[in-house]
Amino acid sequence: MIYKIRIDGLESFAYHGVLEHEKNYGQTFLFDIHLDVDAGLEDSIDATVSYAAIADLAVELSSRSRFDLIESLASAIARAVLKYDPRILRTTVTVHKPSAPIGKNFKDVSVTVSGSRDES
Repeated sequence: MIYKIRIDGLESFAYHGVLEHEKNYGQTFLFDIHLDVDAGLEDSIDATVSYAAIADLAVELSSRSRFDLIESLASAIARAVLKYDPRILRTTVTVHKPSAPIGKNFKDVSVTVSGSRDES
């Protein structure tokens, strides 16, 4: 069976951005990570993919790496998620940058990337 696992609003403080103050002072980023998982029918964590492990992977990657573009960050997380477990068939990762330096009032800026095991 194919299961859809969703992690929405995962928070990470990191240092991504083009501007020097973004690189020096950092800001909060939010991630939505959606997975299509080919998992078993057993009632056991071993039969599926741990969403806690996926959350840890995304936050760790975001905090140890620095990217100018959130497009690059989203792609790096998607690639890492697809490599994490062969049962993950497809992922969609959205990176939200709610404090983006736009100079206008806005609710959110985000980038979404999708990928599948066949494309990785």
